[in-house]
Amino acid sequence: MTGESGGLLGRLRIEGPTMPEALAKIAEAILDDPETAAHASIIDLAERSGTSTATVTRFSRALGFKGYANLRVAVATETGRAEQARWETDISGDINPGDQLDKVLDIITAADSRAIQATASGLDTDAVERVATAIATAGRVEIFGLGSSGTAGSEMAFRLERIRVPVRYRADTHTALTNAALLGPGDVAIALSHSGRTREAIETLAEASDHGALTVAVTSFGRSPLAEVADVVFTTSVHETTFRLAALSALHSQLLILDLIYVAVAQRTFERTADALELTVRAVDAHRVPDPSTTRKRGRKDKPQ
Repeated sequence: MTGESGGLLGRLRIEGPTMPEALAKIAEAILDDPETAAHASIIDLAERSGTSTATVTRFSRALGFKGYANLRVAVATETGRAEQARWETDISGDINPGDQLDKVLDIITAADSRAIQATASGLDTDAVERVATAIATAGRVEIFGLGSSGTAGSEMAFRLERIRVPVRYRADTHTALTNAALLGPGDVAIALSHSGRTREAIETLAEASDHGALTVAVTSFGRSPLAEVADVVFTTSVHETTFRLAALSALHSQLLILDLIYVAVAQRTFERTADALELTVRAVDAHRVPDPSTTRKRGRKDKPQ
């Protein structure tokens, strides 16, 4: 499995509560004060979390780092980016029934901006290139997702279809499974699931993998069952607010990853894409109400002097 991505702090917010108790304490200690953690020795972090240095080392390796030193560098890098971007970390995600809409707007904007920044900071561009190159030459691309993840999957299929990629989005499990079984080497299957535990998504990606297709997972949990059956994993970061639980908050991060893949595909198929976009714009142009200002400008320009 390659290409796992996602901001470290975002991963800890999501995966921390699901870790064994001792490891969860370390995740909590880092999230409580990332800047201090970025400069703490392994002994300091162990004391702050009420664990041992051996447990901190195990925690670091569980996240894919060789040791604590690499983990600390990752925390320092991410906190530096956060300071540079001046995220509004002081804005709570709590929305009360009586809050004015301007306050609600600030909360939603801050939450979505932080999620997108965290997702971008951990995104593996080499993995994006691998997937984009495969899609650009694929015989078939199958996309599957349910609920909010299905919204992102459907949008991705619409974009790829418009630049002549042979792609279909599947919302029905039986249809997804039967078409996944028809994939083979040179084809691509993409499954989206915030939790990474949606049984239908796991089964669809596993079926595609069995037949040799490149399998791609987009999930907020880089060590979920969905991630385990994927060749490439893209990890999204989410920031919940009242009325928008994690699964509903993942949409913007999912779209960021898919949009980057789409643009990368378009770059690799530039001439084909440019021709397709020109044809599709022309095809629907007659269904747009004319812009009077544009018409007047054209009239003045074309008028004989």
